[in-house]
Amino acid sequence: MRASIPVSAFVAAIVGFGGTLAVVVAAADAVGATQAQTASGVTAICLAMAVETGWLSWRTRMPIISAWSTPGAALVAASSGFTMADAVGAFIVAALLLVATGLFRPLTKLVSRIPPSVASGMLGGILVSFAINAAKTVPGDPWLILPLIAAFFVIRLFNPALSVLAVLVGGGAAAFLTGRIGGLPAPELSTLTLTMPEFSVGATVGLAIPLYLVTMASQNLSGLAVLRAAGYHPDAGPLIGVTGLLSLLSAPFGALTSNLAAISAAICTGPDAHPDPAERWKTGPFYALAYLVFAIFGASLVAILAVLPQHLIVLVAGLALMAPLANALSIALGDERQRMAATTAFAVTASGLALFGVGAAFWGLVAGLAVLALDAFRKR
Repeated sequence: MRASIPVSAFVAAIVGFGGTLAVVVAAADAVGATQAQTASGVTAICLAMAVETGWLSWRTRMPIISAWSTPGAALVAASSGFTMADAVGAFIVAALLLVATGLFRPLTKLVSRIPPSVASGMLGGILVSFAINAAKTVPGDPWLILPLIAAFFVIRLFNPALSVLAVLVGGGAAAFLTGRIGGLPAPELSTLTLTMPEFSVGATVGLAIPLYLVTMASQNLSGLAVLRAAGYHPDAGPLIGVTGLLSLLSAPFGALTSNLAAISAAICTGPDAHPDPAERWKTGPFYALAYLVFAIFGASLVAILAVLPQHLIVLVAGLALMAPLANALSIALGDERQRMAATTAFAVTASGLALFGVGAAFWGLVAGLAVLALDAFRKR
């Protein structure tokens, strides 16, 4: 045991939690969740991630790190016309699809066959509105927002992983010291709130299926790639199945889908965590411990975000998704032969188009695949 193991685990947990919590809260707000439901969702998903990471790391003796689906949270946050009950129903359907994917390998292969350019175009269309909204916060409070934007781009030159967290903490401190918030809420322990799900065709096609697809394409497949790059070769089925099962159990409490981590995993799987790859699995239990702490105090953390200026929350959410947006656009436009299909998926998704109660993410994917099919037909 080296000190680098718990340090790497705690840094990964803090970066993953603090850097994207604003996106999860934005997702809850978009479906009309109460503060109690939002806190319950954060608590439940933290508990799920703690169990997944602790169990899978111990069982496989590999650093199997889980995370919530940040692109999935962005998808929910960008949606409209859905209630919290609809969202919980969609979370359950997405979790069932993940469990099925873990049990039946052909499903994993089928998802992996979706062209990365089109899937990334859809993802970019989901994320771009957050970057645009972040820029729009400047006129609302330039003296707070502009220094934070400058700090973000300076800090990311030296430590990209901590840049968003620095903006959240620094912005919160600046807002408090300058009187932009009246005071901090009293500490409270988290509780779980059960939300009865509602199932509909619109929520299934417009929310659950896109959530499943972005979770698989941009999270689970990326997480597996990070593990393989570090020299680990786990069987993908059980990992996806376990995260799907825990997502299914936590969904009724408002929890978003959980999945294999990519950025957080990179912190725990490299030589900085431990020079011996066989010892790096020990980061898993420490990472799980950190998320148990987050679960206990999830209600307090959500309450703190609730009193921060709205401009700051929108800014943090946008900055947190800048790197995923840049990566999505890079992949979408990387293959010149599929560039038009990817751009179509991006444009339709970013438009916010809703038809027959089905959201834009689904139609963006359909449009991109249709253009790709037409191109293939022409070449024949």
